[in-house]
Order: sequence, then C-alpha cells, then structure tokens
Amino acid sequence: MTAEWYVLIEEDTRTTESPDGVEVKLHRWMLVGTHHIGQDQAEAVAAAEDAALHYLPGVLARHARPGDEPARHVYLAQDGAWVALVRQRHRECHIRVTTARLVHSQEEKEAPPKSLKEKFRSLLEDPPPPVKPWTWTPPGKPEQD
Repeated sequence: MTAEWYVLIEEDTRTTESPDGVEVKLHRWMLVGTHHIGQDQAEAVAAAEDAALHYLPGVLARHARPGDEPARHVYLAQDGAWVALVRQRHRECHIRVTTARLVHSQEEKEAPPKSLKEKFRSLLEDPPPPVKPWTWTPPGKPEQD
C-alpha cells in the first residue's frame, strides 16, 4: 500500500446539561473533516497549517455575517498537531488539525439475510453468544478464553 496522506479536522463540541439543577459543560472532540491530500507528506503538513489558519468551525459559520473575521490563536504542538482557538462575538471554539497516513481501509460487509426457515429456527434456539470484545494479545502469547 502506498502512503496516502490526509488532513484530519476535529472540533471541540460542547454541550451543556443540567443534571440535578447544576449546569455542566461537556467537551468532546468530534472528527468533522477528512481531506485526502495525496502521497506527499510535506503537502499534507502545509495543508494542515492552512486549515488551522483558515478553517471556520460550524458553530461560528452558522452565525457569521459576510465580512466577519473571527479572532484566532493557533498553536503548533510538539507532536505536529495544530490547535486553534477561534472566537467570534460571544462564541468560542477549539479545533485540532493533524496529518495522518492511511494504513488500513476496509469496506463494510453484511451477512446474507436469513431464510424463513432459519428465522423460525432461531426463535426456538438460544440466542447466539455475544461478540467477544477486543483484547490485546502480545505476539508469542497464546490467546486466553
């Protein structure tokens, strides 16, 4: 597989909830954009910098008027990620822009539909065992059940 580079854009989505009458602000990073760049890592790094300097988060874009330019503070982290604080009027957003190399891609596969006979049989039988959760098994060690 050749190295395919992408620029990933994440937004810090904040929701406010009030359990038991106390206002709690919950932050969660959400992937909002994956942009295919190509095989050149340097081009991906340049595109990530451009995105950090110009990307407008959805919350601000919905309320922006023509000609508005939000305040923006952009930081380059040691790991190469760009973090930006973007403010406009009373709204504030955080974005994180990173470069990533695609190392695996798999399309979804669906099992064939059950026949009518199989559907009736499954009603009479015990339910299938639950899907086994993923666990890490170091190389050379046998899997444990």
